[in-house]
Amino acid sequence: MMRSIEALVCRATGARAVRFDAPLQSLWSGYGEIRRAHLHGAAAETVVVKWVRPPVEPAGERAVAHRRKLRSYAVEQGWYERFAERCPPEARVPRYHGGFRLSDGWLFVLEDLDAAGFSGRRFDGRRDDVLACLHWLAAFHGTFMGSAPDGLWEEGTYWHWGTRTEEARHIADPRLRAHASRYDAHLRRAPYRTLVHGDAKIENFCFGRDGVAALDFQYVGGGCGMRDVVYLLWGCLDAATLDGRAEHALAVYFEALHEALGHSHPDIDAAAVEAAWRAHYPVAWADFVRFLAGWDPRYRPHAYDRRMLAAADAIVRGRS
Repeated sequence: MMRSIEALVCRATGARAVRFDAPLQSLWSGYGEIRRAHLHGAAAETVVVKWVRPPVEPAGERAVAHRRKLRSYAVEQGWYERFAERCPPEARVPRYHGGFRLSDGWLFVLEDLDAAGFSGRRFDGRRDDVLACLHWLAAFHGTFMGSAPDGLWEEGTYWHWGTRTEEARHIADPRLRAHASRYDAHLRRAPYRTLVHGDAKIENFCFGRDGVAALDFQYVGGGCGMRDVVYLLWGCLDAATLDGRAEHALAVYFEALHEALGHSHPDIDAAAVEAAWRAHYPVAWADFVRFLAGWDPRYRPHAYDRRMLAAADAIVRGRS
């Protein structure tokens, strides 16, 4: 099997031979692995290979999640084939050398971002790193403003209500449970839809001297950009610092979004986008708290969560 994988990498890159390092990491839930490949006779010296080898479909409720994961890899292939090349330098992604649908999975041959100068990885939310990711998101959302998610998820992110209705029974808070579908409906009605990354945690960004690049486009699709922003901020800012830092982070994001829209869509009123999306920010936050409450019934909203929930509830009562 490995020889056939080597042959596919050679086909994608034009290499005469390839040598794999040991796996860099496993894919989520044991669905495969990521390796660096050293090329001989190709323009690039190395590439990164994402080799998806899903397990046998499980029975029962776990089959739903399994099928969602399989769909996510088909979406990722569609993203790289039809959308990735439109990303500007400010929303850097790895170059796509090629991808293959295998009998038992997928193979993605991608640029080695370490070799391209994006070797930094982060697992916490240092201020400058968070702001750099927000600049990337703004450039991404601005570039794809108004784009139809053809071949992608109709609604991006892995936590939106349509993918998690079976978890509703785990939500202990009756108000949160009652408003779950309203949050989702409100976000789906948000004007100025774009493409969202769908898994914009800081671990999916690679840091370099000239900005950041992003990986993992399994849950890219249509939506309101606030979904990505909320997910990044929730993962990077702790409860004690959210009140002091979230508003500044939003200001940085929207300033960068104005600039991105000026480059890619000068006909769109950036101030109108900001006004509309700021009004959706509390609802996007509440929607993510809803996901957390269903996914982990032990989750208890902190003070900022509760403030966003109160604001979101007032908004959806007025619109639903």
